[in-house]
Amino acid sequence: MVLTMDDVDRFEASRPRLEAIAYRLLGSASEAEDAVQDTFLRWQAADVDLIEVPEAWLTKVLTNLCLNQLTSARARRETYVGEWLPEPLLAGDPMLGPADTAEQRESVSYAVLAVMERLSPNERAVYVLREAFDYPHREIAEILDITEAGSQQIFHRAKKHVASGKARTEIDEAEARRIVEEFLAAATSGRTEPLVRLLTGDAVSIGDGGGKVPARARAFEGALAVATFMRGLFKPGIAKRKVIGGSPDIYATTANGVPAIVAVLDGRVIGVMCLEVTAEGITAFRNQVNPDKLERATRHWAASDHGAPLLTAAF
Repeated sequence: MVLTMDDVDRFEASRPRLEAIAYRLLGSASEAEDAVQDTFLRWQAADVDLIEVPEAWLTKVLTNLCLNQLTSARARRETYVGEWLPEPLLAGDPMLGPADTAEQRESVSYAVLAVMERLSPNERAVYVLREAFDYPHREIAEILDITEAGSQQIFHRAKKHVASGKARTEIDEAEARRIVEEFLAAATSGRTEPLVRLLTGDAVSIGDGGGKVPARARAFEGALAVATFMRGLFKPGIAKRKVIGGSPDIYATTANGVPAIVAVLDGRVIGVMCLEVTAEGITAFRNQVNPDKLERATRHWAASDHGAPLLTAAF
């Protein structure tokens, strides 16, 4: 079929919502973009004049493409080198989607995206459509070809699983910057004790290098182990500079709605560290350094106003 400009415009109006759904389902911005493009190809091939509710049709097609993708992604992640973490989205990225409610903000947090990896594809789809986009169970049932009662049961089960990953403290931009500044001051002090005081006793640090950038295969666990690692990470070293290729600038921002540290070298984002914060302190660091998962962050960074760096790391 040949699409009219109105048909194309109708799809483009839905693109931001489709990308936000796909990102939450897949945890990957690049895969989300591909899924939305595949949805457009199906829209292009359809007789759109016969589609009564385009938004529902597009959501159904996209969701089922993502479900297929999730099945194959699980197999790939079983052979992934080291820890697998989602692709981070920096503040202001439209793919973050709606953020009007606490539920919408949590659904895209790094912690919840990581927990959702343990859900079945159907559980993930129902949770995302209901929690983040407020789809009624009747519509979710039609999208997934299940019963309305089945959708409700799956949602309650998924919500129970995800509850363990929800951050318990919401942070605004100013508070996020303060937390990052306090952490960096402790991390660059050369001492472990100031860092330990900022962390919860069960703090963890997880890194994703994808086998392309050095990253520990298993998480650091416990305040002392994490603090020791962070002190070493920010300790100056010639060998470290050679591996990285120079001394990156360090910025404070938010990523996926949580405080984040962004390392930038020659205009390229080379690392995003997301901090999960509770009332008791910093409870998790999730560090994305896989260059394949930082391409969108680099594009977004280049197009945004991010101010001056907090410091230039003497890595």
